[in-house]
Amino acid sequence: MENCLFCKIIAGDIPSTKVYEDGFCYAFRDINPQAPTHILVVPKQHVASIAEMGKLPDDALCAIMRAIGKIAAQEGLENGFRVVSNCGPDACQSVPHLHFHILGGRQMGDQMA
Repeated sequence: MENCLFCKIIAGDIPSTKVYEDGFCYAFRDINPQAPTHILVVPKQHVASIAEMGKLPDDALCAIMRAIGKIAAQEGLENGFRVVSNCGPDACQSVPHLHFHILGGRQMGDQMA
C-alpha cells in the first residue's frame, strides 16, 4: 500500500532494525519499546488488521506464527513473552497494517488491559 508505514519499512524505504525476515514476514524492533524486548512482526502482504487475516494465504499465516516462536528463542525469551495484535481504533491500533507485538524480557503484569 502506497502510504503504509509498515509497507515502506518492509520495502526498505524507511530504516528499521531488522530482527528476522523470510518470504512472508518481516520483524523489526519497535522504536518506542514497551518492554526490554519489543519486536513487531508484520506480513509482507498488506492486510489492515487481524480482522482481515483471512485475506492472507494459509502458508503466510503459518510462517508468521512460526517466526514469532523463532524470534522469541533467538531473543532468549525462554521465561516467557506476550504476543499482542491490536485491531482497530478502540484497541489503539496505530498503523493499519496487521502486526504482532512480541513483548518480553521482564515479568508482565497479571492483567491484559
